[in-house]
Amino acid sequence: MKAADLFIKSLESAGITHIFGVPGEENLAMVESIRNSNIKLVVTRDEQAATFMAATFGRLTGRTGVAMSTLGPGATNLVTGVAYAQLGAMPLLVITGQKPIKKRKQGMFQIVDVCSMMRPITKLTETIVGADRVPTLVHHALRIAEGERPGAVHLELPEDIAEEESDMEIPAWQVPHRPVASPEAIKELVKAIEQAKSPVLILGAGANRKDMREELHAFIERTGIPFITTQLGKGSADERLETFLGTAAFSDNDFVHRGLAQSDLVLAVGYDYIEKPPAFAAAERRFVNINFYPAGIDEVWRPDYEVVGDIAATLRSVTARVDPQEWDFKYVPRLRKLMLEDTADQSTSGANPVKPQRLVRDLRAVLTDDAVVSLDNGMHKLWFARNYPAYQPNTLLLDNALATMGAGLPGAIAAKMLRPTRQVVAVVGDGGFMMNLADLETAQRLKLDLVVIILNDSGYGMIKWKQAGMNLPDFGLDFTNPDFVKLAESFGATGHRIQHTDGLKATIKQALGTGGIHIIDVPIDYSENQKLDAPALKARTQSRIITV
Repeated sequence: MKAADLFIKSLESAGITHIFGVPGEENLAMVESIRNSNIKLVVTRDEQAATFMAATFGRLTGRTGVAMSTLGPGATNLVTGVAYAQLGAMPLLVITGQKPIKKRKQGMFQIVDVCSMMRPITKLTETIVGADRVPTLVHHALRIAEGERPGAVHLELPEDIAEEESDMEIPAWQVPHRPVASPEAIKELVKAIEQAKSPVLILGAGANRKDMREELHAFIERTGIPFITTQLGKGSADERLETFLGTAAFSDNDFVHRGLAQSDLVLAVGYDYIEKPPAFAAAERRFVNINFYPAGIDEVWRPDYEVVGDIAATLRSVTARVDPQEWDFKYVPRLRKLMLEDTADQSTSGANPVKPQRLVRDLRAVLTDDAVVSLDNGMHKLWFARNYPAYQPNTLLLDNALATMGAGLPGAIAAKMLRPTRQVVAVVGDGGFMMNLADLETAQRLKLDLVVIILNDSGYGMIKWKQAGMNLPDFGLDFTNPDFVKLAESFGATGHRIQHTDGLKATIKQALGTGGIHIIDVPIDYSENQKLDAPALKARTQSRIITV
């Protein structure tokens, strides 16, 4: 069969169900192969959005999300989404077309060296130079994408190779078993926990990568060891548990860091050092890396020792062997109370425009436990990371790796496709929303029920916050917005504008209870950002922590 057919059948054999993208003439053989397959082609309005959607598929399923583009400008438009997946450890395969490589007829028209461009931001990049290579190379790429640490891979299929024929058979898809930690490493970890005076858990991105909720909760219940999460680890354990001390939205000075300061042993479960670290370096504390793979070492993240292997298996083994001790957790109830009081700040009630704390609180109040919130990057991400309690894994989708704008809406579209019976809400800044708003049409075409909350401050709010923090004048970060209600209507969606804070919760609830796409324009007052300045946080936590 043709190489294009072999490629798609190889994807099918590995369980791939969707391909996102914007095809070009160099992909037409593959498009025809998709038409004759069981794989669903989701045509997007932008290649970048396609990679965000595919990466979110990878993030939520653990299987490789697939995106495609043509050569040249299509391929260059993939780059941000590829870097998003690579830094965020989301399995992603991007397929690009290319002009014929055996006999060119158009010189260098539209040709850039795509493999060289992709090499620094992928785990694998390769041009397919013969049809016989397709079946094994496709499976090889998928295995690399999904292997720990997951990430992005890229295959280039030239137009003439796509038409080549081959009689190669497609191998059976093999799912490798994850290795488990050695008995010696488990024994050493148990000993370290039992000998500690005040251990603490940090749950990172890896704790959300595989369903290990049962193992995490069993360990926490048996030991009573308090836990914090990184931004990418939110929801890996239920944040309503009495041992939860908050999320590390910042590097230092917050309540979670006061909890870390009480500890002498930090168990970092699934921590990925691509994340902004929560003040790790401390001579008086030991750090254990419990992860699928060995730690990357730098001047910030230097674990004292490691337990490498399947995390769920490690937790099961340790829970079965560890004997709870009389650890010093006297500080936990008081610190947790202070954290909850601070993140449930009631001082914003009735204020107008909407304060970010009120938005977070009202949204959490109307959402179900398993609802998915997809965040774009911006100031609101910090407020959600710090103030929004996540109850289930991967229910607050944020990017604390590449931290790119533009991913919130595409991520929500992918999440709703995968979780059609759940509530899905995109919370985006006006800057990030305008970067990928064209894919509202994609959501409409897919007939999705989706709520998009646009935080409208007519500027790049996070950079304004940083600018003010450096005592620089307000300059260069303002813009104007369209009428978002009319914009929604032009896409066939329903538009809402919040006139007063007291109407926010009812509007969100109404939108969630009505089918179709709802766009809610929320004027946001970011003057509250000053409460997140390092000196303000430090003063607030230090003044109250004396009684802990």
